[in-house]
Amino acid sequence: MAILEARNDADIDFGSNRLLDLMPRKARDELRAHGRLVHMEVGDRLFHAGKLVDQSYFPLDSTTVSLMVELDDDERRVEVASIGSEGAIGGIVSCGDLPAFTQAQVQVEGSMVQVPMGVMDRIKDDSPMVRELYCRYADFLLAQVMQSVACNAFHPIEARAARWLMTAQDRAGDRLKLTQDALAGLLGVQRTTINAVARQLQDEGMIEYRRGVIRIVDRDALEKRACGCYASLDRHFDKVIGDRNAAWMEQC
Repeated sequence: MAILEARNDADIDFGSNRLLDLMPRKARDELRAHGRLVHMEVGDRLFHAGKLVDQSYFPLDSTTVSLMVELDDDERRVEVASIGSEGAIGGIVSCGDLPAFTQAQVQVEGSMVQVPMGVMDRIKDDSPMVRELYCRYADFLLAQVMQSVACNAFHPIEARAARWLMTAQDRAGDRLKLTQDALAGLLGVQRTTINAVARQLQDEGMIEYRRGVIRIVDRDALEKRACGCYASLDRHFDKVIGDRNAAWMEQC
């Protein structure tokens, strides 16, 4: 894992991550005191399957991480969930440094807030609000995994690719640094299949692809091509987490 920048930072931009933005003041003070800002490159791994998870990460801005399940003795991997500035990685469901089931790999480089697991567990113990927030995000993350299973089983690769590109655009903007090999691995298909899909989407004017960079050209057309999984997950996030005006926050 390459860490280009690492420092204790009193000026963490909590507004750059939706979970951090909802944290109460006491939790923010703890994160300022014990968290650090790190910069990750594409391909960096936050943790490996079977290894203890001793850190939590909050992606900021466009940074995106994929949770990958390894198949066939590490020769093949497929993405089961992707996490950007709407969420966090590590310690979402479990308490303490338990082994990871998946591999967490950076897909879009950028900054994250890194927090020791012990600190994050203490914050959750001290704050009913943070515990509720994590429970609700765990619900959303599980929904994403279940939606991914259904999508991979029943939806055509063109619709799945369009959905993935729309989600990536939401997090990283119109210009995505992504090789076709990487996209094939994320979607669990052969590179030749992705070549054909990318060529079709480009011929229809939805994307432009050259030298490892995909640019979204026609969002509306891409949305029509995507499966309904994208909208379903977006609606579910708004229902279970929402923003500072959500009813559940008043109850906490």
